[in-house]
Amino acid sequence: MVRGHQLAMLLRGAYLTLHRQAQQLFAPFGVTADQFVLLTLLAKQDGVIQQDLVRRSSSDPNTVRAILVLLEKQGLISRREHEHDGRARMVHLTSKGRRLQRLLMQQSRAFHQAVSASVPKEHWDAVVGCLEGVRESISAKRTRGKSKSLVRREER
Repeated sequence: MVRGHQLAMLLRGAYLTLHRQAQQLFAPFGVTADQFVLLTLLAKQDGVIQQDLVRRSSSDPNTVRAILVLLEKQGLISRREHEHDGRARMVHLTSKGRRLQRLLMQQSRAFHQAVSASVPKEHWDAVVGCLEGVRESISAKRTRGKSKSLVRREER
């Protein structure tokens, strides 16, 4: 098996396993794993533009927008126009959203500890560094590839 393919399949399997477990953990609270991610990002830094949430969540704009619409309907977030850029939307946690995020963090503590314990302490920095490197490398190649295709389209 090609090493890159093997790594991609292992990363996919690890992600899907984590995602399924998180889905089960948060389902009783009426929240998905992806919603939890956005609530947690907002708990760390409230009042950010949607595009920043897209970048920080490693998700795509359409998915983030759809999740934010649902969270807003549930009264967990509020979205307002940016004061200087009418196209941008600022996202804020409501007090209800902040309380739920804290509860979900408490409920997921054992899950996060189990995930952390799956990597031996002496390998932690190396594993995290490798995962960050994979994300950055693939992201950079994807960005370069998009810009080349846009240039080709403009040349036509």
